[in-house]
Amino acid sequence: MLDIVANGINLQVSKGTTLAEIASMIEDSHPFLVAKIDNIILELHRTVDRNCVITFLDLTSEIGYRVYQRSLVFVMILAVREILGREMRVVVEHSINKNYYCEILEDDIVLTNEILTRINNKMQEILDADMPIIKESFFLEDGINLAKDMHLQDKAQLLAYRTTTSVNFYRLDWFYDYFYGPMANRTGALAKFDLMLKNDGFVLIFPNRQQPNEFSEVKSLAKISQIFRESNAWARILKIDTVGALNDKICQGQAGEVIRVNEALHEKNVAKLADKVHETGKNVVLIAGPSSSGKTTFSHRLAVQLRVNGLKPHIISLDDYYVNRDITPLDSFGKPDFESLYAIDIAKFNEDLNGLLAGETISMPKFNFLTGTREYKGHFLKMEASDVLVIEGIHGLNPELTREISDNTKFKIFISALTQLNLDDHNRIPAADTRMIRRIVRDSQFRGFDAKRTIGMWPSVVRGEGENIFPFQDEADFIFNSALVYEMCILKPYAMPQLFAINRNDPAYIEASRLLKFLDCFMAIVEKEVPSNSLLREFIGGSCFKA
Repeated sequence: MLDIVANGINLQVSKGTTLAEIASMIEDSHPFLVAKIDNIILELHRTVDRNCVITFLDLTSEIGYRVYQRSLVFVMILAVREILGREMRVVVEHSINKNYYCEILEDDIVLTNEILTRINNKMQEILDADMPIIKESFFLEDGINLAKDMHLQDKAQLLAYRTTTSVNFYRLDWFYDYFYGPMANRTGALAKFDLMLKNDGFVLIFPNRQQPNEFSEVKSLAKISQIFRESNAWARILKIDTVGALNDKICQGQAGEVIRVNEALHEKNVAKLADKVHETGKNVVLIAGPSSSGKTTFSHRLAVQLRVNGLKPHIISLDDYYVNRDITPLDSFGKPDFESLYAIDIAKFNEDLNGLLAGETISMPKFNFLTGTREYKGHFLKMEASDVLVIEGIHGLNPELTREISDNTKFKIFISALTQLNLDDHNRIPAADTRMIRRIVRDSQFRGFDAKRTIGMWPSVVRGEGENIFPFQDEADFIFNSALVYEMCILKPYAMPQLFAINRNDPAYIEASRLLKFLDCFMAIVEKEVPSNSLLREFIGGSCFKA
C-alpha cells in the first residue's frame, strides 16, 4: 500500500492505482481533469507507484481550463466529421474572450443553424456517453501515416519535423488526433459547452473559468475579429497558415522571402495609418496595447511615415512616467502591479501634456528599468504648429489617462500581436503566448530579468491587461496587428536557454516546459535577414531606432 496526500486528504491506495481512481475518492464541485505531482502535469490514466503528494486540477485552474478547451475541441471535431463527413477540415481560427472561433474549410459546406444544431446534439451525445479519450503511442512514421489516414495533412506536415522516434495520438471512438498538451481522460468531464453561428463559421463557447456554471461571454469585438479574419486570409494566400507550412518554406530556402513579405505588409499598413492620421488633422496620437506588442518600434515606424506626410512627430513613452518602483501599487497577491494605470504618474503626465499643447518647453523624463527610478537628463521638448505627439503605452486608450484632453485632438490606435499562425488546424497559438515569449527575450536582453521572473509576473500582467487594456480595444480608430508569421523561428534560440535554466522544483517550471514544447515545433532562422526597423528588433536587439 502507498501513503499519498491528494488535495490535502490522506489516503492509502494500492501500488498501480490510476489517478482517475484516486480522483474518484475525493469530492469536488467540478470533475478533475489532470493531476500535478512533483511539478509535473499528468493525465488521469497514469498510475501511482510511490508515496507522493497529488494536486488534482479542474477547469477553475488555468492548466485545467486549457485541458478542458483542448478536450472539447477534440469532441467538436469528431462531431463535425460524424455529421458532415470524415474528411471535413475544421480549423480553430482564433480566440474571442476565451471562446474559439472556428471554420469548416470545405467549398460545398454552408453552415446553417440547422447544421450547427445537429453538431451540437452530436457533441452532447458524446459527452453523455462518457467516452474514454485514449492515448496511444506510434512510431513516428506510422504516426505520420495515421495523420494522413485521418485527413490531417497539416499534422502530417508538422510531424515530419519531429526529431523523436515516436509520437502520441489521442483516440476518441474511431477518430485519432494529435494535441499539444494533456487531455481529459473521459468526455463526461466536459459538462458544459455551446455553439453559435458567427460570420462564415461558428463559436465554440466554453464555461467561464471563474464561474463554471455560466458561459464565457461572446463579445462582439467587430474590429478585432475583422483583423483576425484578414490576417488568417493573408496567411492562407501565402500558404503559411500553420507551423508545418512555415517549416516547409524555411527548408525550401524561402525564409528570406517570408521575412521580406511579412515586413512589407507591416510597412504598408503603417503607411496607410499615417495617411489616416494626416487626413484627420489630429495632433495627439495615442498608441495602446498589451505587454510586448511592439508599441515602441511601431511608434517610431509610424513617426517615419508621418514625416513622409509633412508632419513632425514627437514620441513619448508612457513607460517613462512610471512611478518609482518602490511605490508601485501592489495587486491582490501583494506583487508589484506594473500593468495598473496607477503605476503611471498620471498627474505629472497630464501636467507635461497640457504644457506641450500650450506651447511650453517641457523637461522630459526617462525611466531607468535597471534602477527602477525616473530620471531627467536634459531632454527638453517644445511643440510647433505642425507637430504631432505620438504617445505609446499600455494605457494609451484609457480615457482616465487623458481626461483633460479633448477627444477631437486624439487619434486612437490599438496594437497587439494577433497571431495568424496555428501549430496546425486544431492547435492554435494564443496571442498571449507570442507576447510572453517576446517579453522573456526582451527582459533577459535589456531589463535584467530572467525567464523565471518574467513567467512569475505574467499572471499579474494578464490580469492587468484584462482590466486596463482590452476593455478599450474596440474603441480604437485603427487596429494594427504586430504579429510576424516567422517570429518564433527567430525568438527560439534566445528563449530556449532561458527556459531550460528554470529548475524543476521552481513554480515556473510547468509553464517553461509547456513553452519549450511549443518552441520545439519551429525551425530556427538566423536573424541576419530581419531588417533593422522590424518590430522584432525591439526584443532581440539591433534596432535602428535604439538610442
